[in-house]
Amino acid sequence: MKIVFMGTPSYALQILQELILNDFEIVCVVTQEDKVVGRKQILTPPIVKEWILKSGKNIKIFQPKSLKEEWIKYEIENLKPDFIVVAAYGKILPKSILDIAPCINLHTSILPKYRGASPIQSAILDGLEISGVTAMKMDIGLDDGDILDIEYIDIKNLKSDEVFEKMSKVAANLTIKVLNNYKNIKPVKQNHALATSCKKIKKMDGIIKFSDCVDIVMRKFRAFYPWPGIFLENGTKLLDIKISSNLRNFELGRISNLKKDSFSIQFQDGEIEILKLQEIGKKPIFAKDFINGKRLKIDDKFCY
Repeated sequence: MKIVFMGTPSYALQILQELILNDFEIVCVVTQEDKVVGRKQILTPPIVKEWILKSGKNIKIFQPKSLKEEWIKYEIENLKPDFIVVAAYGKILPKSILDIAPCINLHTSILPKYRGASPIQSAILDGLEISGVTAMKMDIGLDDGDILDIEYIDIKNLKSDEVFEKMSKVAANLTIKVLNNYKNIKPVKQNHALATSCKKIKKMDGIIKFSDCVDIVMRKFRAFYPWPGIFLENGTKLLDIKISSNLRNFELGRISNLKKDSFSIQFQDGEIEILKLQEIGKKPIFAKDFINGKRLKIDDKFCY
């Protein structure tokens, strides 16, 4: 069975590796362009491309700026794939590509909920405990194609990166299951009236305020871990936190408790315990070192 694979991050890589382990013929991989990364602006390939190059696999790699370019359509057509498998590729497939072969997308939500770019983060922000991976036959709309199969996953109290890792394993197995049984699957149309959408995460989404409820702060912490993280308006990042209590005993932003390895800050309806943080322009630091360096006391204001 010939497969054209489209994907970019580690989530996609695990699916690609599972396809190879199960002896599917990967005729090419389509991934996003190399991007400059970090302060030194080093040109870095996507994880999927990097793995292929290091593995020595003889797999064609295409990195079109747009899938509307004529050359990529002809390249894929000439390979005569049985399926196009898409996993977090990051770009919308035009009709010219969708018409080449059945396109199966492994979307990280229970569709029609959370169509779009940030389904995992959105589910965590909404406080969901159950999410899942949907295998969908792609159509011209955004994540609105017929459902082929769904696997459900417990995401309670997990951070975004942990959910991605968990879903990548589930999605890899689901891909094999759907491809092997495709002829016997009866696709189910989505109920578009129940659809919700989610947008690409921006850095400023990570801002938190002392007037926020502790549950909201924790949801943001888990949803935006590791990027963009959560940070106060003065730029201080909270790198490791947990709920200390659901009590309101101090003014907002005041230090409400001190321990050997942590300190707590008063938020709207409770206290958040800080274990690790990073002030703007400085290196990450453990809370105990921050306490000693600042000589903090109970009822001190955390940020000035």
